[in-house]
Amino acid sequence: MSLNTDTIVHPRLHHIGLTTSNGPRMAEWYRQVLGMVVVHETQSAAPAHAGVPPIKSIWMSNDEANHRLALVEVPGLEVNAERSHHSRVQHFAFEYPKLDDLLGTYQRLKGIGILPVLCTDGGLQTAFYYADPDGNIVEINVDNFGNAWTSGEYIRTSPELRVIRWASTSILTR
Repeated sequence: MSLNTDTIVHPRLHHIGLTTSNGPRMAEWYRQVLGMVVVHETQSAAPAHAGVPPIKSIWMSNDEANHRLALVEVPGLEVNAERSHHSRVQHFAFEYPKLDDLLGTYQRLKGIGILPVLCTDGGLQTAFYYADPDGNIVEINVDNFGNAWTSGEYIRTSPELRVIRWASTSILTR
């Protein structure tokens, strides 16, 4: 075997792992919003003398991957109301193939009371940002150019790249 140690190999992002104190509630939210299904659940218990609570893991996917989201339920965790003032994951995103898919998802989520906390059009993409039950921000978007190469050229070369915020209620009349 010959290892490649000179070249940076570009791996793809496989999954996101989140800690939570309420795995079932989070799993239901990701099922409703992104169509994720539970592919594996496990509970690991440390020996009683270790003083460590049992940890439950819920693995979910919405495509062919073995999992795209790992929810690690740790009893007693609290959501930090000051999280925006600390280093953290700012958001993570999922891309739709067509604008109609994104807008249909917006309508479906609105119908069940899940509303975006932010809506943007940055030229290269149209995006809705949602907060999950623990306050993690999840972006759903569509590439306005229709392919990664063209939007990549736009982001690299456009002097007017900017983000326009708008009210979610105006999206269907634009």
